[in-house]
Amino acid sequence: MKYRFSVLLWVFIVLLFVQCAKRGNPTGGPEDETPPVLLRADPELNTTNFNQERIRLYFDEYVKLKKLKDQLIVSPPLDPAAYIISPQSTAAKYVQIELMDTLRPNTTYNFNFGQSIVDNNEGNPYPYFRYVFSTGDYVDSLQVRGRIGNVFGRETKNFVSVMLYAVDSTYTDSIIYQQPPDYLTNTLDSLEVFEIGNVKAGRYLLIAQKDIANNYTFDQNADDIGFINDFIDLPTDSLFHLDLFREKTNFSVGRTFQASQNRIGIGYFGDPTGLEVLPINLPDSVQTVQSFDKESDTLYVWYKHFSADSLQFDISRDRLKVQSTHKIRKAELDSLAISSTIKGVLHLDDTLRIMTTTPILTIDKSRINLRDRDSILVPFDVSAEDPHRILFDFDILPNENYQLDVFPGAITDFFDEVNDSLQLALRTKKPADYGSVYLQLVGVPSYPIIVQLTDENENLIRSLPIAAPQRRVVFSNLQPKKYYARLIVDENKNGQWDTGRFLDRSAPERVYHHEPLLDVRANWELQERFILE
Repeated sequence: MKYRFSVLLWVFIVLLFVQCAKRGNPTGGPEDETPPVLLRADPELNTTNFNQERIRLYFDEYVKLKKLKDQLIVSPPLDPAAYIISPQSTAAKYVQIELMDTLRPNTTYNFNFGQSIVDNNEGNPYPYFRYVFSTGDYVDSLQVRGRIGNVFGRETKNFVSVMLYAVDSTYTDSIIYQQPPDYLTNTLDSLEVFEIGNVKAGRYLLIAQKDIANNYTFDQNADDIGFINDFIDLPTDSLFHLDLFREKTNFSVGRTFQASQNRIGIGYFGDPTGLEVLPINLPDSVQTVQSFDKESDTLYVWYKHFSADSLQFDISRDRLKVQSTHKIRKAELDSLAISSTIKGVLHLDDTLRIMTTTPILTIDKSRINLRDRDSILVPFDVSAEDPHRILFDFDILPNENYQLDVFPGAITDFFDEVNDSLQLALRTKKPADYGSVYLQLVGVPSYPIIVQLTDENENLIRSLPIAAPQRRVVFSNLQPKKYYARLIVDENKNGQWDTGRFLDRSAPERVYHHEPLLDVRANWELQERFILE
């Protein structure tokens, strides 16, 4: 009996030890994936003759507000100071809206919370909940639906505002620049489709815009826009397609600034073609030169042999005429430095250029040598492409080595400085190291066209203008990687893509995208059909 008791005691101790060893955090059961449930609203949903100052939405569990600023859409738009929504930093079983301003009479209001209302435990959203009420006798119930696209780029943008403006006695085309719309929705972070609800019958202007400032007005310098040419009449069953594009910015100039001791910068917006900047009342001994930096949208005026407190400019372009006075300040002097646009590998379709930090005055070709792998001189032409770029033109041969020597004194800049020596070792690859793309175009609506290749980030790699129908388009000597293809219908025959303009009701030139990536491999010809739909 004692033996049996000892055995049982030993078994009990072992089991106890095992259970202790297994101790850890409880599993807690399955993950909660159930969104919160709205129990009631006070006042009720779709209340008419609304005259309250507070709204409460009661839920079956504790909820919190997540990214409310990004998700909440109020239509018609209200100034953010006109309401307070709580709780903002804690959890509660209700969401409260306090109205701080007088609402419009006989108007249906829509508070669309997007996916901002989530449960406190797992963050499950109560998706796209809308609280609707009317300050009039009835709730407007008409809808406008459609889809958002992109004219030039491949990806549809998110958080796009879609707006309706009532076309009545107060309507003007400039209304989108001056005041919020009558109705509003937003595609938020995941939707290409849109729906504007609770709209009253009538005639409207329908636009979409990537509203960068979130101020419900159109900023040409920052916002993309899409619009329907004709006004729309509600009710309607039509589905509308709005393609976003960036307008060409109206030209304007900014303030001058001291870029260096011998250089003044003038910023601008828009296309600088035709821009003229004339320094006023300079002595004949003062020399100037101008250059554009298109990456920073700046015109630089370089000057020498000039000492004064200020410099005046007459600035003109088309109908724009501005006079500006710049007060000269102490700054560092610019100095000449040169560099190459290409390092190491010179591809067969590349162009060799040398960049200068200061404007080029003269080029002495006799102080520049270009040699091949056998040290034989290679014939070349050299020219100043613009005040800061020197272009080398020569026959680039495959599987070759080149050495470029730019000796001191080869380049003289605007300030009579000469370059230090520059030596470049360049090599080319074999034709078999590259691939080719043959595109068969199907369904081209009209000519001329422009066919382009871009990288995966839509940076332009090649552009080929085509004036008349041809069987196929060929891109050769392509580096092995993946490309996208796009086709521009060059309707005004100027060799470039032209955007649209809302005030003129002009649409951008049509752009078609070849959907699959073109996977270009070395020593391979890729044949693809580009079907325009």
